[in-house]
Amino acid sequence: MIPYGKQHITDEDIAAVIETLKSPFLTSGPKVAEFEAAFAQYIGCKYAVAVANGTAALHISCMALGVNASSKVITTPITFSASANCVRYCGGEVVFADINPDTVLLDIDKVRNILEQHPKGTFEGIIPVDFAGYPVDLEAFRKLANEYDLWILEDACHAPGGSFIDNSGKNHRCGDSSLADLAIFSFHPVKHIATGEGGMVTTNDEELYKKLKQYRSHGMVYQGDSALIENHGGWYMELQELGYNYRMPDVLCNLGISQLKRAEEGLEKRQAIAKRYDEAFAGTSVKTIIPPNNVSHAYHLYVIQIEDRKGLYDYLRTKQIFAQVHYIPVHLMPYYKGLGSKTGDFPNAEKYYEHCLSIPIYPTLTTEEQAFVISEILDFVK
Repeated sequence: MIPYGKQHITDEDIAAVIETLKSPFLTSGPKVAEFEAAFAQYIGCKYAVAVANGTAALHISCMALGVNASSKVITTPITFSASANCVRYCGGEVVFADINPDTVLLDIDKVRNILEQHPKGTFEGIIPVDFAGYPVDLEAFRKLANEYDLWILEDACHAPGGSFIDNSGKNHRCGDSSLADLAIFSFHPVKHIATGEGGMVTTNDEELYKKLKQYRSHGMVYQGDSALIENHGGWYMELQELGYNYRMPDVLCNLGISQLKRAEEGLEKRQAIAKRYDEAFAGTSVKTIIPPNNVSHAYHLYVIQIEDRKGLYDYLRTKQIFAQVHYIPVHLMPYYKGLGSKTGDFPNAEKYYEHCLSIPIYPTLTTEEQAFVISEILDFVK
């Protein structure tokens, strides 16, 4: 069986988990801070907050940014639904904007059109997604956000290690928060860094960092924090705001530390696999997306577009190749249809969905397995 993606667990990863199981702490211990520090250094930001999963990261990010029932936030329909749901968790309104068909990323021109059609102050923020690992041009989005006084929450779940070079020649790593207010990551098994479940929020804003730490642990303020209103003794803590139990355990954080050590190696392997796909499908009816030279794609997914997507999907399964579709447009989900979305609202996203298929890409995919995948796809096309 060849899946579209899978985790890579080594003896070192297993040893890291066992080490933590033998330690005094299974959760809320020293490995959490160690993982946060290592991840912040890897991404290139000041602060990182480990949480239970990527969805939790999105949720508390929206809380920290002040999303509430009067908020309107713009995002893409081609993403996992959590990128939109996080706004709804806080009572806000999600406004979708169509994608650029050449990149499958949120189309900045479509976003600008929405903003221009409403008075300034109507919208509070934008949640762009580094879809499949393709970095969003946050330089352009930051300029637009500044013009309309908006925050940016970058969903970088697909893109740890990805980057782009701005117009001044500066390199920006996905999630470094140099151009976004906050960024979030996921450590789901098919992601670059796999901890089973887990997530991270990154930022360079100290005030947002403090809020995130509070919201991930019930909204409590603990000993040693100057924000305590009272202090009855060493046991004392205060619930100052309503938060959640979104903590990430030490066991998973130590697994993340071990996985992080191989992050660059895994990224290079993904990029090499993608290059072989690019070359194999060049000049065929299989459509691929090749980024420009100023973009370093992280390739969480390798997505092709093909006329008979359903036919190829079914055919590959007969060959034990398990491709996947990323994603059903969020606005076509029954929940969002119930809020007023309908077919035809975002034609680029809907056309993309009709033809897209994610084919196998992960660091342990062998050249022989990849050659087999390529051969079967080309045979089907012919």
